[in-house]
Amino acid sequence: MQSTQLQPVPMLDFRRDYTPLRDEILAAITQVCDSQRFILGPEVAGFEAAAAQACHTAHAVGCASGTDALWLCLAALEIDAPTQAVITTPFSFFATVSSILRAGAKPLLADIDPLTFNLSPDATANLLRNHPAAAVMPVHLYGQSADMDAFTALAETHSVHIVEDAAQAFGATWNGHPAGSLGTIAAFSFYPTKNLSAFGDAGLVTTNNDTLAERATMLRAHGMRKRYFHDEVGWNSRLDTLQAAVLEVKLRHVTAGNRRRGELACLYHQHFTAAALNAPTGTHDTANGIVLPWVDPRAHHVFHQYVIRAPRRDDLRAHLTTLGIGTEIYYPQPLHLQKSLASLGYKVGDFPHAERAAQEVLALPMYPGLREDEVETVVEAIRRFYQ
Repeated sequence: MQSTQLQPVPMLDFRRDYTPLRDEILAAITQVCDSQRFILGPEVAGFEAAAAQACHTAHAVGCASGTDALWLCLAALEIDAPTQAVITTPFSFFATVSSILRAGAKPLLADIDPLTFNLSPDATANLLRNHPAAAVMPVHLYGQSADMDAFTALAETHSVHIVEDAAQAFGATWNGHPAGSLGTIAAFSFYPTKNLSAFGDAGLVTTNNDTLAERATMLRAHGMRKRYFHDEVGWNSRLDTLQAAVLEVKLRHVTAGNRRRGELACLYHQHFTAAALNAPTGTHDTANGIVLPWVDPRAHHVFHQYVIRAPRRDDLRAHLTTLGIGTEIYYPQPLHLQKSLASLGYKVGDFPHAERAAQEVLALPMYPGLREDEVETVVEAIRRFYQ
């Protein structure tokens, strides 16, 4: 870069993605306001139908959040007793494990694949040999699908359900099949930072199973099939009509946004390579430089986050912060070491790949409105730190 003074780069700028869609979104909101139908209005059904089509599933059930979507998946499957175990990853957002506890089931953790950061099928298989489970919950972390070939095989061998935590992966695919259609049932989050985002909290359950879809629909509305007649103790987890209207507009643009994220990821790769900062492809060892995201050839990665492994991660982050360059750590402490989950009985050293990832990962700015010169600035700032 020609200038020695680097310009700030925000980690995320909602306004850049909102401005081109402003008129469409405001028109959709106005229509809801004019109708005065705010709870499960027609826009909810419209968004659910469009989302099901996008995910190649028979059903999509809107709900109040991605956390609720995970709980609804388990509740619909009737995985709700301490004798029923759900295997998942220690390297994810808290809701992955808390939803299992909320459902009343027992979380069992297995380590991650150090290349993708996703739940390791081998570690899961080893756990299943001695610990029967009702379900496995792989997380499509950062926007890349877990190894669904392996997990589908495990499901058949061990007669377990696959519950996809697809919170970060709307539009991702595995062997050409969309996230949300790869397991028994799946959960999405539309938190404002997501690739497909609401103007607040919102979530979605997708499935090809008629019975599970009907149960999720019933459970999201206090367990009612008929108004004021409660067949089960459900929850109030309805998707607001206003959020559905916003989501239906944004759904029309998510493919283009994901495509742009892919282009930006390629640009990051080019600049890191040109600066000779990165370790060889296919390694997870930072001894030879920054480890760039590895994409499984069977997967279409939608880059919800662009996450590197960095030597001296915390010092690098402090350096970038002084330059006004946004970063984030997803996640600084694995779930098995969280204070609130101490009762699960895990300790330091139980999941070494997850623990090492927590010490090395750093998310760089990544959103469709990010400019190419800003990608160059981020990489240049990192080059200056390591020079």
